[in-house]
Amino acid sequence: MNLADMLTFADIGQLNRIADYYQCECKPNSKHELIQSILTTLGSKPFFEQQVRQLDRADQRFLNNLLFDPRQYFGMEELIAIARQSMDKKESETGTNPRDLIIRFTKSGWLFNGTTQQTRYLYRVPEDLKLRFRDVLSTHLRAGIVKTTEPSMYREEYHLMADDLKLFLKFVQQHEIAVNAEGMMYRRSQQQLMEHLYISEELVGRAGWRFGYGRSFKDYPDRFALLYDYAYHHRFIREEQNLLRLTAAGEDKLNAENAAEMMQLFRFWLRLYKGAVPNLTSIVYWTGECAGEWSTMESLFEQIGPFIQPFYYDDPEDIYNKRIIKMMLHLGLIRTGEHDQGKTVQMTTWGSRLAASCRSLSTEVIPIAFDK
Repeated sequence: MNLADMLTFADIGQLNRIADYYQCECKPNSKHELIQSILTTLGSKPFFEQQVRQLDRADQRFLNNLLFDPRQYFGMEELIAIARQSMDKKESETGTNPRDLIIRFTKSGWLFNGTTQQTRYLYRVPEDLKLRFRDVLSTHLRAGIVKTTEPSMYREEYHLMADDLKLFLKFVQQHEIAVNAEGMMYRRSQQQLMEHLYISEELVGRAGWRFGYGRSFKDYPDRFALLYDYAYHHRFIREEQNLLRLTAAGEDKLNAENAAEMMQLFRFWLRLYKGAVPNLTSIVYWTGECAGEWSTMESLFEQIGPFIQPFYYDDPEDIYNKRIIKMMLHLGLIRTGEHDQGKTVQMTTWGSRLAASCRSLSTEVIPIAFDK
């Protein structure tokens, strides 16, 4: 339903609260006049853009989370959880109430109750407002992006992750790979495997913390940890009797086409990392909107970084550079290069299509501890 439809179903009390919020001049006892005045006010593009620009960080995150949540309706507890997720530590410590965000959005006519007996206690954002919010935010974010010329050299990994999945499965098939009590491959086996892959990574050292980005993230480097978790989740491999073995499904995968593999790896990554980065789909979408041309990574983070919340010892910049941009490169969504103005990023054609699809993707969190 669009804004006009929801205003029609709203009671006169809510209409007056919205009209008061925007200081509309109309008769408070005329529902028709209230609706027309609100529609006229919000129909003004400059006024609407001004309302969005004036949002503080928490409101921006709350709006962003609502826009990319695939659910059509939200219960009050769900809204409170989204609002709490939108507030940073400082805002929470100052006593800011998540309900305040919800109240502001209902007063502004951006959140409405449902119109049927089943949805009267649920909330939703008007569909036409969602589109307008995305357009305004996209214009605002792109305005702050620093564009560059194409670098003399750049890196792009195409579909190499799908190729390396098969190389990993073939390595498991051809070697007897011992694992420890926790299911981790020993370092010698890891090193041998890295020499077989198209994209090699340094092994994980003992120093530092590693958790929150998958079952095997603590033991393996980032890209391979994603490949391992993907293979384990789809039961291409199994850990049994202190050995890593290829399953029948894994043998079938060795002979399968790669056509859809990168898409499946992309979807899996979104689900796997969503526990640590709840609004990951929106970050990928905004990166796609802002990096259609070669752009500096610094300006991308300046514009998109405010949507990212810290995750334990990972600050927003680490999350964007290491957990998002780096993995988007591995998944073939972007190419990266060096320029006089610093590191640069550009979406690939395939990556732009995937990023655009994030508007409607439903990505449930994959538990970190998978069932054996």
